[in-house]
Amino acid sequence: MFILRTVDEEVRIAVDGYYSESHRVITRDGYILEMNRIPNPRFQVGPIRPRSKPVVFLMHGLQNAFTAFIAAGHRIALAYILADAGYDVWMGNARGVMNSRRHLWLNPDAEEDSVKFFDYTYEDVATKDLPAMIDYVLRITQQEQLNYIGHSQGGTAFLVLNSLMPAYNRKFVSAHLLAGVGHQNYFPNRVLSATANSTDLIFAFAIHLGAAELWGPNNSNDLAVQVSSDREICSELEKLSISCKIKSAISTIRGILAPLEVVAGASIKQYAHYGQNIRDKSFRRWNYNPLKNLLVYGSVTPPEYDLSLITADVTMHYGLDDDLLHEQDVLNMAKIIPNAKVRKVARDTFNHFDFILAADSRELLTDYIIKRFNEKNK
Repeated sequence: MFILRTVDEEVRIAVDGYYSESHRVITRDGYILEMNRIPNPRFQVGPIRPRSKPVVFLMHGLQNAFTAFIAAGHRIALAYILADAGYDVWMGNARGVMNSRRHLWLNPDAEEDSVKFFDYTYEDVATKDLPAMIDYVLRITQQEQLNYIGHSQGGTAFLVLNSLMPAYNRKFVSAHLLAGVGHQNYFPNRVLSATANSTDLIFAFAIHLGAAELWGPNNSNDLAVQVSSDREICSELEKLSISCKIKSAISTIRGILAPLEVVAGASIKQYAHYGQNIRDKSFRRWNYNPLKNLLVYGSVTPPEYDLSLITADVTMHYGLDDDLLHEQDVLNMAKIIPNAKVRKVARDTFNHFDFILAADSRELLTDYIIKRFNEKNK
């Protein structure tokens, strides 16, 4: 079972030797998001002047938070290495995670508000959270562009933002997507692929239970708690039941997330959106139903994200041992995105969370990213 740790992360960053700041923004639909900033190299204290150094914005993956970029410590953690390399480092927190679990008028822990609060997918993170945070960062730093690094869903959000809101392409000097999930035609995890066939039924079942969140701090609206029982293994008669399918999926996800020190909450609808794409072998917008799709999109099926509209300079990094992203999907996306490059990490056992936690991530990944950033930010 995962426990959301309530560590004072600013204290932790200070213990690691870095000065940090917290900033808050409000999205156009009322979510209050917190960002964390490390503007200086290790053992340098105090605010910096606007426009004094290039900016890099880091965006975490699903079931994660900004802590993903500091968890490995000052010798390995991406945020610290970038700060030491002379970058003004900003880290976003998507709606619903840790200190972004706030809203102007909805209470995520109130029974009457919970389902409404968690009624969002990765598209909302992309088109509402990212614009609010990126525009704020550019305003505070008085710069016109920034560098972007997105891990997992942080990569998804970048792809969706720049395909649905192409004007944002020009706000990025360059971007590096670390196992950035998009196309899911070749999704590698068999258990989750099988579960995805029941995505709509599972989502409806979860909402019926009032369980709109997964591994959040409040047990009453958490799907993992709602479907738990004393017996971890389903009987033969139960294996086709929705609750058993959910247990199987949760167990698989728990195993994938095991390397993480902190597991932040996530919306069930975020998982359902990925599930729809896995089931349909696509990368497209939320599928309501044929009638509502017609009203919202003008077609009975949701449209695919048009990756050809992503004109920013993008490097897509992937590992061969990734259980959530297949090499062929990365290569196929790169053929569509005009300025995309692909880079396979030079270790065949490199997996989804090695991008942020592996002891050899600096030599295999981070040093390359910094070299590219330095070339772009001369």
